[in-house]
Amino acid sequence: MSKKLVSDLMVDYLERRGVEYVFGLCGHTVIGMLDGMSRSKKLKYISNRHESVASTAADGYARITHKASVVMCHLGPGLTNVLTGVANAAFDSIPMVVIAGDVPSYYYGRHPHQEVNMHGDATQYKILEPVVKRAWRIDDIEALPTIMDKAFRLAESGRPGPVLIDMPMDMFSREMEDYLWDRTYQDSPITMKPALDPAAAKAIAKELVEAKAPVLHAGGGILLAQASEELAALAEFLDIPVSRTLMGQGCISDTHPLMIGQTGFWGMEFTHSLTKNADVILGLGTRFAEADSSSWYQGVTFDPDKTAFLQIDIDPMEIGRNYPVKIGAIADLKIALTQILEEVKKICPEGKKNPELREKIAAAKAEFKKSNEPISLDSRFPMTPQRILHDLKEAIPEDAIIFTDVGWNKNGMAQEYDITIPGTIHHSSGLATMGFGASAVLGGKVAAPDKICLALVGDGGFGVNPTCMATAVEQGIACTWVVMNNSAFGTIAGLENGSYGTQFGTLFKTPDGERYSPSWAGVAQAYGVDSICCQSAEDFLPAMKKAVEANKAGKPFLVEAPMENIVVPTPGCWNINDIYKPSSLVSEGKLTTRDENGKWIAPSHSKSHKG
Repeated sequence: MSKKLVSDLMVDYLERRGVEYVFGLCGHTVIGMLDGMSRSKKLKYISNRHESVASTAADGYARITHKASVVMCHLGPGLTNVLTGVANAAFDSIPMVVIAGDVPSYYYGRHPHQEVNMHGDATQYKILEPVVKRAWRIDDIEALPTIMDKAFRLAESGRPGPVLIDMPMDMFSREMEDYLWDRTYQDSPITMKPALDPAAAKAIAKELVEAKAPVLHAGGGILLAQASEELAALAEFLDIPVSRTLMGQGCISDTHPLMIGQTGFWGMEFTHSLTKNADVILGLGTRFAEADSSSWYQGVTFDPDKTAFLQIDIDPMEIGRNYPVKIGAIADLKIALTQILEEVKKICPEGKKNPELREKIAAAKAEFKKSNEPISLDSRFPMTPQRILHDLKEAIPEDAIIFTDVGWNKNGMAQEYDITIPGTIHHSSGLATMGFGASAVLGGKVAAPDKICLALVGDGGFGVNPTCMATAVEQGIACTWVVMNNSAFGTIAGLENGSYGTQFGTLFKTPDGERYSPSWAGVAQAYGVDSICCQSAEDFLPAMKKAVEANKAGKPFLVEAPMENIVVPTPGCWNINDIYKPSSLVSEGKLTTRDENGKWIAPSHSKSHKG
């Protein structure tokens, strides 16, 4: 039994927990923790130039490892800057432990330097309360060991998400009896996951076997549970088509003969032809969110008058959130799908075969790819985004890990780019954070150093925080950024143009009206990152091949691709279109017209390739 610095005991705990990296940015409140980490032989500190880069990189790391990442930040502007990355992790169910420095505990009420205190003394940790599963302020240092255990367990169990440990700066430098940490040696870091109620497994199996036109609808929860093999096994045994959400991309291969593609606003007409006419839909790790469900317009993506919804989720709050459920159940999806398949085999030992369905799916996919060929092979410059995706597919290995941002690089990617290996595509869906991809790829590469890791990001998104390049150079993170440059906030420009015929506030221009864009390839070189700015469509493929070789040699790389602003085809509906530009069927953003059978008639929207 001996006394040790709290910072050293925290570092020891993180090492024993298997934490390898802490993402952060320094400040006077966390110097004590930095001092403790400086003596560690196992823990590496990833220093960043902005807290949002740190928290977003940590988000990317946790998506690959499926373990809670650790973020450290300063008080005041450190907390306000880290907020967006933490919120993004919360919305996408990514585990994270945030350790934030705070004012000295003995200065509570005196409003010391940088304290946020508009609504209370020593309460600035509440800045993160809306976006963390739990926020602890350490007022009693002897409670810290228990809180550390609780923090990691809560971040990783149930619906994963971030938590906050708020540390008054004097706490790091206090001494503490090390025996007070004995319980952390005994507490298992593993939390066993819940299985499906056996009665629910039997009932769901019966529904699927007896259904005439069932669909398995997969969300991001499948990937969080690492349940891709189990999903494929159930689908293949009964020949049930699988639709997916944006976050569900890669749940099974996009080329799988039963994968019918994405639903919703950026979904596919063929996908909707099956999902809106299904008699049973089993929702797996999805809340049937707005964009994935065409703003819940009846008969566009889903139709609750025709369909019995079954739903399994790890979070009870999501069951029945947007559609009434015939069966709702709480479970880990990897375990649940195994249970359901076991029950299915008892009812239907031989399984089912539906070759006609498989032929329809194959034909629909082939038709879509054929319709996309001309624009995917077009040599005009600035490039078409479809050409960028086409050549990207040729340049990178199948197991490359891709992080997208917002705009074409996410929505078009999810619709048109085939992901064949689960866990190799990562979108910001819930918060849809501009700048996500450029920073998340740092953590992704740290977590998967032997993989090619790249970010597809628009020039608007990349401009949010290009200091991610400094982190890559300083920390030796060999990732690639593909900047799809259309000198605009392109998606919003297209939406505004379609609704109002203007693009005000969305195009990047100088005071004299000339289109403007920084030379991102030039900026990269100033940061010490090798780069290429394409001068023709034909330049992109060889540039990407150079990027791959640079990454293999341990160097970051940036490829700038000037791009035409082309609207992603939108077979589904999104209510915002009808708010801004109502059709004759819509009043105040809501459907007002039914057909002769009493069904809502959904408005149609543009599906063109060009906006």
